Amino acid sequence: MTITRRSLLLRAPLAAGIIAAGLPSIARSQAASVKIRYLASRGGISPHELAAELGYFKGLGIELENVGYAAGGPESLFALASGSVDLGSAATPAVINSIAGGNDFVAAYPSNGINKEVKSVFYVLEDSPIKSIADIAGKTISVNTLGAHLDYTVREALRGVGLPPDAAKLVVVPGPQLEQTLRSRQVDVAGLGYWQATFAGQLVSNGGVRGIFNDTDVLGEIAGGFVVLRRDFIAANPDAARNFVEQSARAADWSRQNPDEARKVLAGVLDKRGENGELARFWTGFGLREKAAVTDRDVDFWVSVLERDGRLPKGKLKAADILYRPGETKTN
Repeated sequence: MTITRRSLLLRAPLAAGIIAAGLPSIARSQAASVKIRYLASRGGISPHELAAELGYFKGLGIELENVGYAAGGPESLFALASGSVDLGSAATPAVINSIAGGNDFVAAYPSNGINKEVKSVFYVLEDSPIKSIADIAGKTISVNTLGAHLDYTVREALRGVGLPPDAAKLVVVPGPQLEQTLRSRQVDVAGLGYWQATFAGQLVSNGGVRGIFNDTDVLGEIAGGFVVLRRDFIAANPDAARNFVEQSARAADWSRQNPDEARKVLAGVLDKRGENGELARFWTGFGLREKAAVTDRDVDFWVSVLERDGRLPKGKLKAADILYRPGETKTN
């Protein structure tokens, strides 16, 4: 099922959590399961999807429902704001911008991290004259969506070598078409996000390409993005929200300890979606710290970038305003 902008606006928000919010705490545990609707990412898996596959939500009153695909984080956040889904997933700058714009969202847990093993890489063809970040000025770069992780990584990369952040031209290309557009020379550079390791692995295995730079080189080790919940959803379903985050983190830890088994699970998920399960062998993991731990820098780094660029009023937001704290039910 593909969700369109029209269907996003027509879908009603979740009712079960709102009803449960008015029940006494004893009765709440006996209420119907909380259904959490979400949009998947082609070629990848999120920790909460893995947790569901591993059966970690059983007996906890949590049911996940995949209602389609998101082309990128901003689309996911739009769906969350409209009430068409119950969780979003987006790059940290997009999350901050959305909250600053008035959405009462909470960053529940980091969906991915970037480090030496898990990273976004910008590729060119082997015979490309592009050799460094400075060479991408004036060139065309494919990204999965604008206003998200790859977009901001390119901006920071250019700024780091003394070039204007808009010196390169970004074009949107869906993950499955990234290799084709690069090899047919429709773009000069293909950006493959850390969440697109399956597509990146296939690209590299087919040969004839090389990486120019990656996001870990530009940003350091940091959370790549966050799974986002509405604050009223957390207030209405505090136990479900806590269990959802804890079990998602548990699944991420399991995947790090059992990478081969995790790839088998991913292969099954991709096959069930009608995607190519064989690509799961290229999956590099979530890149998260133990227990999906988050630091203030994961958020404050991007707050400072957005403040510096005039996209966020100075002092308006900080990590403590954005990150989920179990038991918190206040409204901003």
